[in-house]
Amino acid sequence: MIRGEVVEAELTWAGARFEPGVRIAVDSDGRIEAVGALEAEPTRRLPRRALVPGLVDAHSHAFQRGLRGRGETFPAGRGSFWTWREAMYGLVESLDRPSFGALCRRAFGEMRDAGITTVGEFHYLHHAPGSTDGSFDEAVLEAAAEVGIRLVLLQSYYRTGGIGRPLEAAQRRFDSGSVAGFLEGLDRLTGRLDPRTQALGIAPHSIRAAPVDDVVALHAEAVHRELPFHMHVEEQRAEIEACVAAHGERPLALLLRAIGSAERFVAVHCTHTSPADLAALLEAGGSVCACPLTEANLGDGLPDLAPLDGSIERLSLGTDSNARIAMTEEMRWLEYGQRLAREERGAVTDPAGSVGRALLAIATAGGAAALAVEAGAIAPGRWADFTAIDLDAPEFAGCDGDSLLDGWIFGSGNGAIAATCVAGAWRASRGRELPGGGSA
Repeated sequence: MIRGEVVEAELTWAGARFEPGVRIAVDSDGRIEAVGALEAEPTRRLPRRALVPGLVDAHSHAFQRGLRGRGETFPAGRGSFWTWREAMYGLVESLDRPSFGALCRRAFGEMRDAGITTVGEFHYLHHAPGSTDGSFDEAVLEAAAEVGIRLVLLQSYYRTGGIGRPLEAAQRRFDSGSVAGFLEGLDRLTGRLDPRTQALGIAPHSIRAAPVDDVVALHAEAVHRELPFHMHVEEQRAEIEACVAAHGERPLALLLRAIGSAERFVAVHCTHTSPADLAALLEAGGSVCACPLTEANLGDGLPDLAPLDGSIERLSLGTDSNARIAMTEEMRWLEYGQRLAREERGAVTDPAGSVGRALLAIATAGGAAALAVEAGAIAPGRWADFTAIDLDAPEFAGCDGDSLLDGWIFGSGNGAIAATCVAGAWRASRGRELPGGGSA
């Protein structure tokens, strides 16, 4: 049970810098009531800790955590996204509800240890073997509740095995049936949510898996219901070639023409999106979620994010396949990938030229906006979702308050995360004690 408390860390992120003496009043519902030099005495002191807004993972497939350590040898020659996909389908066929739930709990627990307090779970493995029961949907909700992570269940719509093609064997467990049936299922799930920590979104899987007319109907429904709308877009060149062959247009251009407005639309990956189409997405109100570690692991390629220069509020980050769950690595590799592509440093910056502040904003406020959750900032009215950094971590030797942010993002890993807090409920990272005493 959450009780109201006043939290004071040694340093707290104040939006542009770390500051001492900041007290955060959290109400009994788990929201931030006030921030600043408050008169109320702290009930939870966090010496040698620095607080930042809880990190937001805007795109995950938790069950793919089961592939970690597999598929990194290529006896038949070089692999690709498509050979990896066959291994993923093999994992799908091996999972029942208990093993699926265990993978979700493992992934969500690792996320908490990595400083992640909110996850957008792009969920398309809906059914138990040989059925269309949707039982795996509830398993995701149960796993997230057990771990205590904030969850936006991005319920994925999956109808075809390729443009104009029937579902293949493993894909039948992804089957959404019709738009009407999908929306009925969404209504059923609504009654199972914990309104403090769980929400829904609508997510057609891709142009390969969802007919364009269905995407249009689902986007209209997302806007009507005020839900986030996510979709894999142009991750692979073969996807683009198939779309051009079938429709005479590239996927993003086709989607923008079909749906009109990109309100609430988060395009995931955009690895091979043209600058013109990406600019059109932004102009229509859409945004982008990048997943640098997965895009590297799968050999997807590097997206051209130049149209997003000056629009970092339209960017978010995801751990996707969860081959490695480390948001500081996602942050720095978002920048490093652009450095490699452009052959210049400082590719992702805020208006003052800071890379660190830009990357933190993308990993917090950007993710919260993409998932439509009231988090991503330490500010009154937002959920009390925090990530606590250990100032005594050896990686920070020589860092002061001005260099701490860049030292954390560019020079540390998950070991520097001491604890996380979701809606006022604290959880120590693995091997550590709960900060400030009290109970979780």
